[in-house]
Amino acid sequence: MATLHFLANPARFRRFAARVLPALSVVTALAVAVGLVWALAIAPPDYQQGETVRIMFIHVPAATIAMGGYVLLAVLGASLLVWRHPLAALMARATAPVGATFTAVGLITGSLWGRPMWGTWWVWDARLTSFLLLFFLFLGHIALSNAYDDSERGDRSASILAVVGAINVPIIKFSVDWWNTLHQPASIMKLGGPSIHPTLLYPLLWMMATFALLFVLLVLLRTDTEIDRRRLEAAEATA
Repeated sequence: MATLHFLANPARFRRFAARVLPALSVVTALAVAVGLVWALAIAPPDYQQGETVRIMFIHVPAATIAMGGYVLLAVLGASLLVWRHPLAALMARATAPVGATFTAVGLITGSLWGRPMWGTWWVWDARLTSFLLLFFLFLGHIALSNAYDDSERGDRSASILAVVGAINVPIIKFSVDWWNTLHQPASIMKLGGPSIHPTLLYPLLWMMATFALLFVLLVLLRTDTEIDRRRLEAAEATA
């Protein structure tokens, strides 16, 4: 916690980002290259789904990181509302578009995967509907952040939405257990261990770690940009 409070200062965060971003960029690029080759070329086709299963290596990581991204957004919102951390609002503004992008990738790849598996691009079941709501929550955060001339007021309004909207994350996670849906139940994080064969499980876990690295990289880069934007606004206001 002390480290988080230390990084809450934008100037300290920029020094931290300057040290971390070069190495993180290289590691992420290598992870993406290895993951794509492993998942799309080396991993075998599924005995039932055939080559279509390769969509899983994009869909599952994107959807998982999108939900994790919203949890981060809610934590940042709470930090702004309770402790008024100066960096929380800037990082939240950086996180929302990245989270929305990952959610959109999850929705699109889910539709592409659902068409051959279910015979339809979309169904209004609990998992898909709650995940679509996640996309709108990200968009709502972006809209509220920019809806006011006073950026602090916009940040507070967006933070309230982020905290309240966090209730949707467990709904997404447990929707397949609580309701009868077309979406398959959990196959990785479940009692008794994963039900996916190791030849598919290992590249999937690699891609999930890769997407997490990519998410962190993009959020750090956008946060750095948000700090520059806020400083420019302050300079214009005092000019």
